[in-house]
Amino acid sequence: MLSELLYKAGRTLITAYARQLLALDVHWHANLPGEPVLFAANHPSTTDPIFIHLITQRPMSVMIAQSVFSIPVLGAYMRRMDQIEVLDGQGERVLTQAQAKLGAGRSVTIFPEGAISPWNGFAPIRTGVARLALRSGVPVVPVGISLVVENCMRVPTTLEGKPEVITWYLRGPYTITVGGPLYFQGDVHDWTLVRAIAAKVMERIRLLTLESRYRMDPTTQGGLSGRLQKVCD
Repeated sequence: MLSELLYKAGRTLITAYARQLLALDVHWHANLPGEPVLFAANHPSTTDPIFIHLITQRPMSVMIAQSVFSIPVLGAYMRRMDQIEVLDGQGERVLTQAQAKLGAGRSVTIFPEGAISPWNGFAPIRTGVARLALRSGVPVVPVGISLVVENCMRVPTTLEGKPEVITWYLRGPYTITVGGPLYFQGDVHDWTLVRAIAAKVMERIRLLTLESRYRMDPTTQGGLSGRLQKVCD
């Protein structure tokens, strides 16, 4: 299929770029299960949906904001690579599309914050990750990304008539820690359960991000309040 060929070509280009300009460091807590998984990561830069493909050889569909798809050439290429366009106000449709990808045997990546993370922390968690996990039955694999904030290039622009700030991360250390799989069961209409699952996933992401941050810069040890031990999955 054309999408598979484009995916392989795109991943090859990303890998070549990372070898030249990124100090990429990926650490896994556990092996991936044989089934498709739902990766759930923090989102410190606009380039995360590109670099996240480097954590595994498995093809994946990444849930990416609608505005990014409006970028000439890039948007068309992402569609051909079978990525998922997150349309404003159409959350249910997007989750159904992501569930179909998982059901067809393809892993999916979601950024549960739903926006670029604040430079000093994390954006509030949204419930899409929990609802998708319960609807699909696949395990959630949390991911923590750390980078050098000073290396981010913030570019004000206008996408689809709306002011946006694209946060490009083009060079420097890019550290990823991938946690063990989390399994959830229950009623997707039980909002107490949905919110609890979303909170648990986000807490794992936070801890994995701290671990990535420390591995990238061990001088951060004092600020981690004794939580630098490997996250127990």
